[in-house]
Parts: sequence; C-alpha cells; structure tokens
Amino acid sequence: MPHSFKLSRRFSRLRAPFFATLILALACDGTNTLDPSSSITTDPIDEVAAAPLDLDEGASDIEVLSAAPQTASASFAGGIPIGMNAQPVSAFGSLFNGAKLTVGPAGVMNELAAIRSRGGRVAIMLAGSPRYYTDDRGHFSLSKWKSRVDRFKSKDFDPYIKDGTIVGHYLLDEPNDKANWNGEQVSPATLEEMAKYSKARWPSMPTIVRVEPSYLGGNHRYLDAAWAQYLSRRGNVNDYIRRNVNDAQQRGLALIVGMNVLKGGTPNGTRMTAKEVETWGSALLSSSYPCAFFNWQHNSDYLSSSGIKDAMSKLRRMAENRSTRACRG
Repeated sequence: MPHSFKLSRRFSRLRAPFFATLILALACDGTNTLDPSSSITTDPIDEVAAAPLDLDEGASDIEVLSAAPQTASASFAGGIPIGMNAQPVSAFGSLFNGAKLTVGPAGVMNELAAIRSRGGRVAIMLAGSPRYYTDDRGHFSLSKWKSRVDRFKSKDFDPYIKDGTIVGHYLLDEPNDKANWNGEQVSPATLEEMAKYSKARWPSMPTIVRVEPSYLGGNHRYLDAAWAQYLSRRGNVNDYIRRNVNDAQQRGLALIVGMNVLKGGTPNGTRMTAKEVETWGSALLSSSYPCAFFNWQHNSDYLSSSGIKDAMSKLRRMAENRSTRACRG
C-alpha cells in the first residue's frame, strides 16, 4: 500500500474520532535495563527486556545462524502473535508464535528465515541497547540512534514484512521514563522523527514504540503503534485495556499488549501466578483491537511450570481466535 495512502487513511481516522539455539535470553538483573552491562536503570518492575546478545558487537562478522538446524516449514496459525521477549528461535512452535527480539546485522536474515520456518512473527529492535545511543550526559542521541539503524541499510526486509514475519520495527523502549535518559524524556516529536527515518529505509515496515498511547500525540504520521504492558500495580486490568485501546484509537495508532509475567504479580515485583497469567491475559485479549500479545520475558524455569503452560495455552487459543491485524496505524 503506498505510504501516502496510508497517511491519508490515518488522517481521516484521526478526524473521525530476530547457532539458532544460541540466542540468549538474558536473565533479568533486578534493574530496569535493556542490557545487563548498561548503567541506565529505572523501576525494576517496569522493564520490558534485557536485550539478547547483540552478536555483531565484538563478535566476528559471521552469519551466526548458518549452522542452525533446518525445520519443517510452518505457516502462521492465524489471529495475532503471542510470545515472550528475548525468545529463542527453538521456542517458536505450538505454544508461542511471536516475540520481540533484538537483532544484529550479521545474522538477521538467517534468523528471520528460521523464525518464518516456525510460523513466527517478531517485532525487531535494530538499534540495540541504549548504551549505544546516549550521549556523554546520558541523554538520548537521535544521531547515534540513526547510526545504529544504518547498520541494516543494505538489508532487504520486504519479503518478511509482506508475509508478516516482521510485525514491525521496535524503535525505543520507555521514552517517557526520565530515569532511562538521565532526567530527560524522549519526546513524541523525536519518536515521530525516528519513525520517519525508519520509513525512509523501509517504507512498509510498521514502527513501534514501547510506551502507552497516552504519552503520544495525536498527529503522528509515521509512528504506527504503541505498547501497553500490564502489571498488577496498574490497577484493574479491565479498566487498563479499555483505557489503552481508547487512547490508541483516538491517536490513530495500533496497539500491542502484554504482561510483565516475571515482575508484575501480586505483591508488586513478584512472578505472576498461573491464575494471574490466565485472568489478566484473558482480559487483555478480550479486546479485538490489539495486534500482538508479547510478554516480558522468556524464562525457561518459569515457563516449564505445568500451571503456566496451561495458562499460556489458553491465551494462545484466545490469540488465535482474534482477528488478524497489522500493527499499522
């Protein structure tokens, strides 16, 4: 679809109301960082993901997935994708078929092919850890962020965008949290500039930022989707989903939802129980508006519990029964 047509549709609507088994799921270190070595910290309950190892950083320039075992081709099961952040390729299958992943340019195309073969859908972060795009004062640097994204400028993502393997380009995490950026938020206008830069490279790839839509403006032409991640301290889950859907609709934005299953239970900072996962996840999936359901984050020990498996299986069935939606505003 021509970008200009997409823009005109948005204006009209606004007027009317990522070795495959070597992908590391880094353990959370109790801080709200995207990278364990990062000094940037925020509320430990609120963080989306410690990024998987950015293999192009300090690693030899090799196609890191070239030795990955081949799997039978699998098509997406339908509905909206469901899964965990920092999820290994081997985990894509009968339970999870979606994820948010941080990728490096050396192996990204093989990685995407492996995910596609398992029927997966992913939001990809290209810039990596904030330590690569903060200035000497710890503030967000747009120029450094653009340089990080430019490492992928020769990559042809179009086939993976067209078939839905790529849900979108995950631009930034928590721009609204001053603690991430040494006291200065990343403004909605800057987020729009980031989305515009991404669209100049890959016009058809949706752009995503992990922040609730209420932070964003109502005049985004290039930013496509917001992201609402539920924790118990957010209050009543039914009110939470209704409010975020309404805020996204008013701004002409798509919406990704999910939960912090490792630190969002009751009491605050604890792992969600199986009942909490099922109850709260079901509430989030009660709306037909979200385009994906991604949770923080993949943890083999946590996910091996039979109760958690059962709860996630129910949510997978619910996700499959939702109408398929592109994460495009």
